[in-house]
Amino acid sequence: MARDVAPLAWVESPLQLIGAAEWAHAHRESVVLAGRLTAQMSETADELLARGARFSDTHPYLGIPWGLLARHRHWLVGDGYSGQFRLAAAVLRPRRVTFLDDGANAIAYADTLVGRRPYTRPGNQERGLTTRVGPLAHAHLVSRAFAGDVDIFTAFDLGYARRDALAELGVPVTGHAFAFTRETATPHPFRTSRVVLGSARPDDGRMDRDVYLDWVAHEASIAPVTYLPHRRESDEQLAAVAEVPHVIIERPDLPVELVLAGVRERLDVLTLASSTTTTLPLVLRDSAVVLRERQPGTRHRRRAVR
Repeated sequence: MARDVAPLAWVESPLQLIGAAEWAHAHRESVVLAGRLTAQMSETADELLARGARFSDTHPYLGIPWGLLARHRHWLVGDGYSGQFRLAAAVLRPRRVTFLDDGANAIAYADTLVGRRPYTRPGNQERGLTTRVGPLAHAHLVSRAFAGDVDIFTAFDLGYARRDALAELGVPVTGHAFAFTRETATPHPFRTSRVVLGSARPDDGRMDRDVYLDWVAHEASIAPVTYLPHRRESDEQLAAVAEVPHVIIERPDLPVELVLAGVRERLDVLTLASSTTTTLPLVLRDSAVVLRERQPGTRHRRRAVR
């Protein structure tokens, strides 16, 4: 089979897609894109292409894109914990792997690579085929790391101790601050000066929905808010949010990093704890936006974006 020298970005979430665009921008190299057909993926890919992302070819997929993976020696992977990635890595044994961000799991996965924690997704009890191919995939990745063919490209601060452990394994870490996202940002005016970032926590069973709705209602009672839904929020939850007074729901169908990057006016962005508390301060650097991390039922914390 003929090999393609271009890296293949195998991604399944909008944040991973942005990471692929940032990697291509930072390395001045075009990548082939294999994007899983999940919420906001098509819209995000179209937006990034319109902004000039270095995607030489795009392939939507469901399942594992075996043919594409087999043709490319260098994979850019968003989710190292994915059972599909573990299976494909164990079978196809890629020559080089770059790990992109998959939210805060980027930190946990770095610990997995150096053997500090098991090869299991945080908070999940795994079973079946995933547990059997995990050790095979890990052994291959460690061997490629010793050969200098595994690296991490991340917006998260992994800390000195973790970086040192990765360096001993042979895994360099390159940080980024969303340069491509900021350089290509376009204005996005809002009808209110306060924006609430929606969360899928209630749908995931991690928060009582009434507590969540009370929080949204509290923020809207202070002043009207624009509500940006999380891509995995259910229609049932959005319907409940829509009934809260002084809430304007806006659905750009893009990740908040792309939506908010072009904001120049003063704006308060209200969010529960999530990966956005790491990504947005980088995206909104030197803007007039204030990011406020909320903990419903506790004292609110304020983060100024500088």
